[in-house]
Amino acid sequence: MTEREIPDHNGYGEFAGYSASDLLERTEDLLVALGMDRERSNERSAMTFLALADVRPGTEWTTATNQMYTTRQIMDWIRDQMGVSYAPNTRETIRRFTLHQFIAGGIVQYNADDPNRPTNSPRNNYRIVPPLLPVIRAIDTPEYPVMLNAFRSGIKTWNQQVAEEREMNRVPVRMPDGTDMTLSAGGQNVLIKKMVEEFCPRFIPGGVVLYIDDTDKALGGVVDNVLQVLNIEIPEHGKAPDLIVWDKENNWVFMMEACSTHGPVDVIRKRELRSLFDDIRAPMVFVSCFPDRAVMRKYLADLAWETEAWCADTPDHMVHLDGIRFLGPYES
Repeated sequence: MTEREIPDHNGYGEFAGYSASDLLERTEDLLVALGMDRERSNERSAMTFLALADVRPGTEWTTATNQMYTTRQIMDWIRDQMGVSYAPNTRETIRRFTLHQFIAGGIVQYNADDPNRPTNSPRNNYRIVPPLLPVIRAIDTPEYPVMLNAFRSGIKTWNQQVAEEREMNRVPVRMPDGTDMTLSAGGQNVLIKKMVEEFCPRFIPGGVVLYIDDTDKALGGVVDNVLQVLNIEIPEHGKAPDLIVWDKENNWVFMMEACSTHGPVDVIRKRELRSLFDDIRAPMVFVSCFPDRAVMRKYLADLAWETEAWCADTPDHMVHLDGIRFLGPYES
């Protein structure tokens, strides 16, 4: 039986209490209200919570308890009461991807009978925290909303903790105009930060950052006006370059790609960018940006002619793939 195939009766016949499907739907709503994210409010997590509350099909929420259950006992309950049999190796999934977050989110207590129990003990157990029990018993009563809000005011929810961690891990960036913004953590954004803070002051002094390919796309204000004046329409996520900067002095638009692991401006990408920005009212400069020369060497043969290459570890220099255009002696 799949996770979606939940029997409504499970041998109970007609009953006055809640059906299995009603219990699951209501429990998913409860978990969302308690500040859990999507995975911690799916059917697996809902059935885990119902097991901990021992609210079965055919019963009422008022029957909820907060007995202690091992992971194995939770899986047995789900099998016996909901008709869903999980494979033995699913125990770790329930433990790591549901119960751990329930504990962190303040709705489940770990080893209430012995907090010092070894982590590898087969007697490790879980129970619903006592203050939550009257909230569960009040579901679908007039008192429920007030009791739920009172409970939530006393905990830091899982979603709040995730949001705080995400904010702490964001990448701070000082823009060319001196303003600050943050980018989401991970991916190419560490390199994009260097492109904005190291490349732009050196090669586009006074440049205006028009677009950064991150979850925070809209830079707002004057940028929107510049985009309209230059007739730049930002394509969908994944097709736009990682960074677009306008050189006001020369009226050039820099189309820049961050190339930590992929994505330099090769012949195909250059042609694609020209097609995407076919109506732009300014000449375009194409720049492939790398964290260091070791990475650049991997892609050097692929770089398109009449483009630029830049390495963050040597920020004062660029490689011009432009033939005779920049040929000439340098002053000693």
